[in-house]
Amino acid sequence: MATTQTPQVTVDEVLSELAALEDPKVRAVNERHGDDHGVNLSKLRAVAKRLRTQHELAQELWATDQTPARLVALLICRPKAFPREELDAMIRQTRAPKVHDWLVNYVVKKSPHAEALRVTWTADPDPVVASAGWALTSERVRKSPDGLDLPGLLDVVEAEMKDAPDRLQWAMNETLSHIGIEHPEHRERALAIGERLEVLKDYPTPPNCTSPYAPVWIREMVARQRAT
Repeated sequence: MATTQTPQVTVDEVLSELAALEDPKVRAVNERHGDDHGVNLSKLRAVAKRLRTQHELAQELWATDQTPARLVALLICRPKAFPREELDAMIRQTRAPKVHDWLVNYVVKKSPHAEALRVTWTADPDPVVASAGWALTSERVRKSPDGLDLPGLLDVVEAEMKDAPDRLQWAMNETLSHIGIEHPEHRERALAIGERLEVLKDYPTPPNCTSPYAPVWIREMVARQRAT
């Protein structure tokens, strides 16, 4: 039976392909969200799907410091192959929001070092790094809360979220909301914190989408849970 071979390509070939996909209209939209590229993500994913898993190529693409190349890298790497120190360095090199999001969700969450990095990053003075720690904390609140100090997390959110930079504030708000959604014993306090701080209360929310404002988000998701 014939086997399908992973295409062997160079970094320059991938960069050329991504450059050819650059669309000024897509860039204009992305730049409004802080992302410095103009490649349609569906087309970028198609490139990665064709390349399949190639960890060494992923590392080379990451080293280019180009956002589209880094996004492809995160899709074709082996998450468990990164040592802790490399993941820590990568999060500190990441400033484009989409790269940051994909690095945390597609790579770090699958790493055996996720918990150690969560603890380290949450306490980091760099708010972008700290936001990654809080994103991992939200994941634990939802999926494996045993051992987490939920009242202590609410203490930190209550004291620091209001004045946190945007990305860190968003991640802390997610943790607050998931505590309220998943843990009934802390729901009343989570709602009270959200109502008092009013973080994201006026965030523009499209029709048929749930507001990220914690009291609305918590109540909506709890209602859905009760309806099923």
